[in-house]
Amino acid sequence: MKHPDDENELFNRLEAEMSTDSGADVVDLGKARSARTESADRSPNAPADSRPAESGNPLPDASADSETVRVDAMVPTESGPGLLERIKGSKRLDVIPVWMKSGEEFKDAAGWIAGHVGHTVAFHAVRVPFLYTPKLVMRAPRGVVNTLGKVGRWAVDAEGEPLRQAEARRENSELYLKLSKQRDRRVRLRMLLTAVGGLGSLVAVLYLVYGAQPLTQVIAAAAAVLGFGWVGAPADAPLSTRAVIKTEVQKLTSDIVVKAMASIGIGQIASAVAKGQDGIKFASPITREGPGWRADIDLPLGVTVADVADRRARLASGLRRPLGCVWPDADPNEHEGRLILWVGDRDLSKTGIVKWQLANASRHDIFKRIPFGIDPRGRAQSVPMIQHNALIGSLPGQGKTSSVRVLACGAALDPSVELWLHENKGTGDLDSLECVSHRFVSGIDDESVQYAADSLALLREEVMRRAKAIKQLPRDLCPDKRVTRQIADKRSLKLWPLVAVFDECQNVFAHPKYGKQAGEDAEFIIKLGRALGVMLVLATQRPDKDSLPTGISGNVSIRFCLKVAGQVENDMILGTSSYKNGVRATQFRPEIDAGNGYLKGATTLPVVVRTAYLDDPATNAIAQRALALRRAEGTLSGHALGEDTEQAKGPSYDLLADITAVVPETEERVWNERIAARLAELRPEVYGGWKGENVTSALKPHGIKTRDVAGTTDDGARTTRRGIVRADLTKAIAERDQNRGAA
Repeated sequence: MKHPDDENELFNRLEAEMSTDSGADVVDLGKARSARTESADRSPNAPADSRPAESGNPLPDASADSETVRVDAMVPTESGPGLLERIKGSKRLDVIPVWMKSGEEFKDAAGWIAGHVGHTVAFHAVRVPFLYTPKLVMRAPRGVVNTLGKVGRWAVDAEGEPLRQAEARRENSELYLKLSKQRDRRVRLRMLLTAVGGLGSLVAVLYLVYGAQPLTQVIAAAAAVLGFGWVGAPADAPLSTRAVIKTEVQKLTSDIVVKAMASIGIGQIASAVAKGQDGIKFASPITREGPGWRADIDLPLGVTVADVADRRARLASGLRRPLGCVWPDADPNEHEGRLILWVGDRDLSKTGIVKWQLANASRHDIFKRIPFGIDPRGRAQSVPMIQHNALIGSLPGQGKTSSVRVLACGAALDPSVELWLHENKGTGDLDSLECVSHRFVSGIDDESVQYAADSLALLREEVMRRAKAIKQLPRDLCPDKRVTRQIADKRSLKLWPLVAVFDECQNVFAHPKYGKQAGEDAEFIIKLGRALGVMLVLATQRPDKDSLPTGISGNVSIRFCLKVAGQVENDMILGTSSYKNGVRATQFRPEIDAGNGYLKGATTLPVVVRTAYLDDPATNAIAQRALALRRAEGTLSGHALGEDTEQAKGPSYDLLADITAVVPETEERVWNERIAARLAELRPEVYGGWKGENVTSALKPHGIKTRDVAGTTDDGARTTRRGIVRADLTKAIAERDQNRGAA
């Protein structure tokens, strides 16, 4: 043990060494650190005099249990960024709210306000003559009594009576006399005013009864009745009812958040709260954002946002809010422990049908993002299509086909896009878009599956053709070796965007005969086709390794996963480790959350999106606008023109030319059933089995309408059946040839 005097001497000598006098010696920091290192490496039993010492500044003798002198602790260090750096690193809040800078969000907000005001006005306008006016009339006598009572109490100064009686009970005679004199003065003046007012009112009433015009009498009587009825309303029975019942939602406070976070089972937070601490830190005050509250939270060291997202149900319970109102997200601009907790006013599943932003649009550019839906905060979310492939998956009945419709309709509104639609469920969900499709099939039979597999083979060939075409383009025209808007508009290059949709693709990839090759073709297209303008949209309700090859699920860039059953299906759609990282589509509730899903790849971080909904009539209206665009620009092709685009199945044919060949000029009107029979005789390999309704649907994309045509049956009977006018046929052929020539 060192003697206290020795310790004092040691501190004095160290103080002298660090003195800034002119006579003080300067310590060589490099030698001092070397000496300290050597001292640390030396055995604690080594003699004290064996340690090196600087000349002229011998180190004090110290035993093995003495503290090491940390010379480098005396080196001045920077305490952190200066004031200017902190100011530069600060985050500036938006001067104008985001919803005001977005035209769509501002339009939606203004529309909601207008609708709210209009509803309120209409609600009360309907009730004024039938409810509010009778109430006022019935309450008018009570209003007269109340008015006279109030005037009488005012005239006799009844409001001061309790104070005078109180002073009398206290036997404060002096103050009581003062209050009595004050009352006498008030009563004299008020009685005079009441008498004058009563006389004036009597004169006015007599004038209105005997001297005023009838219209004036009616107006005065109505005003009096309504006025007295208003005064006679009981305090607990208001005249009007509420047009809108406001849902009261508890304000989100820091205390509520701290208690909820402590209840979700994270040890670091729970232990800190148990010690009287918060366990979390608020990076900024809790603010209102959209239809909900936002809290920016710094989690404890070692706790990530995924840990909180994993306990979302517990967090919702702690906040006493429905599960669809609580959405914990990460902040892509901050560290992994920054949590953005957004708590909505109402469940996302109860927001109703989301209107698609392009539902009434005349056209769209595929090189821009396609509106897709809204996130829990009500912000519009969109999906990029160019240079991307999309994979959509869910259990049956969760809104998968509606999501496919949104993307397909967005592509259809660009007349330069070539659409290949394959609906291998056989329910006709995409039939409305058949009129603008280059290739189209709807069915679950082997022939329909083979058609879809053949499409993938053709797409593979198209990708290889485009690769050669892109390579031959001048560098100034195509510097990045990818399809751009300018290149797509040059129709002679045949590099326009091509979107191929495969709904229920598991029926193709899992087919015992065509599935293996189809999977290889799809993987090839996904890997190479995105820069060449070829995009696949795959949708499946059975995401496993057999029905969705891993080479496909591992290479798509845009993923949308609605409700799925388990972790395997979740990661097949959203990517490996998505479930582990808290991106879990298993949390959505069946049917209740239909249309809600995780969108990954379209934004920096995965985001929950409620997709826009398009029913069949809305899809058909969009398809007709897309058809008109393609007709105007001459971009209809393939199936939309009744042509066979699969060269492997035989020579190409022209439906309109074939009908012209079987309907002579002398036959001005002809039944469709006879056209079908003649076409089957002309090309049995193409039109075999056709009936009148097949002709009707095939002519529809060309703008040729069927009508009632009178004719004679083979038995000689006169009747009317569905048919066409040959003049409409020749007109359609002339317009098509003219558009092709212009293109």
